[in-house]
Amino acid sequence: MIVLGLSAFYHDSAAAIVRDGVIVAAAQQERFSRKKNDSAFPADAAAYCLDAAGVSLDQVDHVGFYDKPLLTFDRLLETYLSFAPWGLDSFVEAIPVWIKEKVLQKNLILTGLNGLQRGTPDPDKVLFGFHHHSHAASAYYPSPFDRAAVLVMDGVGEWATTSYGVGRGRDLTLTDEIRFPHSLGMLYSAFTYYLGFKVNDGEYKVMGLAPYGEPKHTDLIREHLIDLRDDGSFHLNMDYFNYCTGLTMTNDRFADLFGGPRRDPAEPPTQRHMDLARSVQEVLEDAVLALVRHLHDKTGEKNLCMAGGVALNCVANGRILREGPFDNIWIQPAAGDAGSALGVALTIANTKGNSEGGDNRLPRANGTDAMFGTYLGPEYSDGEIRKTLESFGASYEEMGDDGLFPFVAGKLAQENIVGWFQGRMEFGPRSLGNRSILGDPHSAAMQHTLNLKIKYRESFRPFAPAVLFEDVREYFDLDIASPYMLLVSDVTQDKLINLSPKDQARTGFDKRGVVRSDIPAITHVDNSARVQTVHIETIPRFHRLLSCFKKETGRGVLVNTSFNVRDEPIVCSPEDAYKCFMATEMDVLVLGNYVLLKEQQ
Repeated sequence: MIVLGLSAFYHDSAAAIVRDGVIVAAAQQERFSRKKNDSAFPADAAAYCLDAAGVSLDQVDHVGFYDKPLLTFDRLLETYLSFAPWGLDSFVEAIPVWIKEKVLQKNLILTGLNGLQRGTPDPDKVLFGFHHHSHAASAYYPSPFDRAAVLVMDGVGEWATTSYGVGRGRDLTLTDEIRFPHSLGMLYSAFTYYLGFKVNDGEYKVMGLAPYGEPKHTDLIREHLIDLRDDGSFHLNMDYFNYCTGLTMTNDRFADLFGGPRRDPAEPPTQRHMDLARSVQEVLEDAVLALVRHLHDKTGEKNLCMAGGVALNCVANGRILREGPFDNIWIQPAAGDAGSALGVALTIANTKGNSEGGDNRLPRANGTDAMFGTYLGPEYSDGEIRKTLESFGASYEEMGDDGLFPFVAGKLAQENIVGWFQGRMEFGPRSLGNRSILGDPHSAAMQHTLNLKIKYRESFRPFAPAVLFEDVREYFDLDIASPYMLLVSDVTQDKLINLSPKDQARTGFDKRGVVRSDIPAITHVDNSARVQTVHIETIPRFHRLLSCFKKETGRGVLVNTSFNVRDEPIVCSPEDAYKCFMATEMDVLVLGNYVLLKEQQ
């Protein structure tokens, strides 16, 4: 059975294709359109998936869409009626779009599919899943577990904002939910907005800003904004929020509560903003831990699977790992809406496939997951790479593997910044060694250089380490695999440096630039790091590069950040990579076995 899954029309559209329960390909539309968080019909991503599977739409058994638009429309209407007469401006803006297009999304989907010129879709084979079930399926079905508790947390999907249940074999059932407008995702996004960042994009920045602050406002948040109960349920006080009926996330009452208007994005964050970020981060972590403990008590399961945008909060995930009651946790690397395209495809494969005699819920070999390292996007041949370079008149050298890896390791050891483009593109928000920018974490200047000269982003944002799995315990207080960069762990005590009283007393952004460990470029101001463990089984070329770097320097760890600049998607093609390389102060670009030095361009 072949199933094409789609997510679209909200943010981060994507497509995925599954054959007999096995994931063949998956990609986000933004990588092809070069429009960050592209919400349009994922035409390029769907075409790629069909081509990767070697099939036309006539050969696809089912097309799945990740949610039910009519239920979302029902939520919008009921919400506007509940808050009337407030929200008229938002109503006037939103409803005509829904009436004209979104209520009839099946027609939009069929029109989009027909535009691919890859066969003709059967309208009767277009199926719609539930938003949170698609999230849950994306987490459970590819996980290493034959049974697990499943937790989904995001902004909102149809009505649900938090859902949980159990997966056993092919059966996946969500038993409980918390409904809109009460939402942990919306709470966090409200602070994202108030702190001057873009909603559905800047939540990572809030998480990165939090360690610079103190949790001075947690009591205020708990007293006025959220009623958090011991069983993990919660209730938001909507008197302080505007997202139900307005065009903003928060209102004047919210601003009065926290002592001023929304931060102007053009102005630098102050200590007050840092303290607010830290406070909402701690409240979120407490809420998630309460949910996890309740879910464990209710289900008795030892394994936990997670998805939804809140599951990308890797600081909270780290606390679940350390303090939560589950023996094992697994988080879908494309935990946001993009991953739901995969989730709905796997749902259909495991329900329709089962009824039609298929055997799709395959056991996981050696306890590994079924995501293939999430390297599910396009790859490019040597010929395609060479043709691209020649079209730009680039100066390059082709190297065999035996020369390439030591050469690049040597450049990294000399504190050069390397664009590393290999194999299949990653699916999800993280670059995991195939579309990466790499640097030496031992360099005290690397974090500052990468932020200001390569990424062109806020200087407070931390960078993540990629470490050989066999060496992870040497550097981090982590004893499990973390291949998807979704767990935060502390740097080991023996790698930390004793700070002077002056450095210990620093606050806010004065904490920046202090060398805190032997690997300062990836050590955040709270001595933590967002760890990626690198495994030879899933990404042998990146593992080989790390091994060569270890031979060169004695350290099997590198800075790994996404191959893009601020406000652009991660690169997809050799052309994207070359343009990014030339537009930044990267020193070296490696495309497959082709090496470009900036000084020669």
